[in-house]
Amino acid sequence: MKPFFFFLTTLLVGSAALAQTPPVSPSTAPIGQDWQVAKAEPVGERELAVKLQIFLDQKNFGPGKIDGRAKEFTLKALARYEKAHGLPGTGLLEEAAKLPLESIDPIYTTYTVVEEDLSRIGDVPGKPEQQAKLKKMPYPSLLVFLAERFHSDPEFLVKINKGRDMEALKVGDTVFVPNVVPFKIENVKEVAKLPVVPEFKARRIHIDTKQKMLDLTEGEKLLASYPITPGSQALPAPAGTWKILGIATLPWFRHDEGVLNHGVRTNNFYNIPAGPTNPVGVLWCGLNRPGIGVHGTNQPFTIGRAGSHGCIRLANWDAIRLSAMITEGMTVVIDDGIPVPKPGETPAEQATQKPPLQVGTKVSSNPALTLSAQTATKNAPQNPGRETKYANH
Repeated sequence: MKPFFFFLTTLLVGSAALAQTPPVSPSTAPIGQDWQVAKAEPVGERELAVKLQIFLDQKNFGPGKIDGRAKEFTLKALARYEKAHGLPGTGLLEEAAKLPLESIDPIYTTYTVVEEDLSRIGDVPGKPEQQAKLKKMPYPSLLVFLAERFHSDPEFLVKINKGRDMEALKVGDTVFVPNVVPFKIENVKEVAKLPVVPEFKARRIHIDTKQKMLDLTEGEKLLASYPITPGSQALPAPAGTWKILGIATLPWFRHDEGVLNHGVRTNNFYNIPAGPTNPVGVLWCGLNRPGIGVHGTNQPFTIGRAGSHGCIRLANWDAIRLSAMITEGMTVVIDDGIPVPKPGETPAEQATQKPPLQVGTKVSSNPALTLSAQTATKNAPQNPGRETKYANH
């Protein structure tokens, strides 16, 4: 691999530009000072990585959280973007020089905290019996709110706002953020079942549990790709071919310890209200495999690292974008990387491989979530007589 400085050089235009004084970085600029990156001026390695991450993110090839480090998921997103656009790339960072990264200008912008933001912040208790008493599941802090809004690692926001106490933000404070299309939780509505979009039914979701990536395709065309958490070692996402039964936004969550720990449904459960920190985030996409779905998360900054209970988990900003491109009745293929037996193989050969799975085939007693309509019990606040779609065990 070429040294990284060769990659930096290819992104700079003209020797005259190299002699210019670089702009002030948001990590050293006075708080509130407007900051922009000139297209032909040299910038640091971190800023170029942010440029690439923003570019891929806005093209629906999610690099994961924006953090200024072009590592695993950024490189996977780059390789998929190249494939989708017929570029002869291999996902190596140096090849990003071929992309029109100059379209990301400026790299950073500013955001000013407003009064309305405070309505989305609140205490989030850790125990489900306490969560069930809330009317909604809010963000725990303005820092977490801003990090999710701008698809960023909270620690990265702290870095680019050097000198600002990001844990003590208040109305009127202006901070630097990546120049990405923001995820606006206020635009996400509680919908029990999204309407069917017939033209989307031919699309297919492919989930690679080894790569920890979700790909959306239409025929041979790769439309989008996002990093995921595909279950855990103890409760892996079930390999097979499935169908989407229904899609809900801002779902409630039925927390049942018996299902989570032992795969046994009990009467001891709590209905957790909707919100960005609900255990399934802002989206529930139920499959015809009992207990399995594609959903958001209350921990978007741990995607790809922390485990789930057999489901497919995405960052909320990716989950809500995916919901606009899929529909009920679509095929979802979960691939665990184990080869499917080929016709003509001997029994011994087939015994060493996992047999192909058909739609609806039960492969284990993995507990997770199903989508069902029910009236909330007394442990969850709800309007009298109202029925709600839940992400349910």
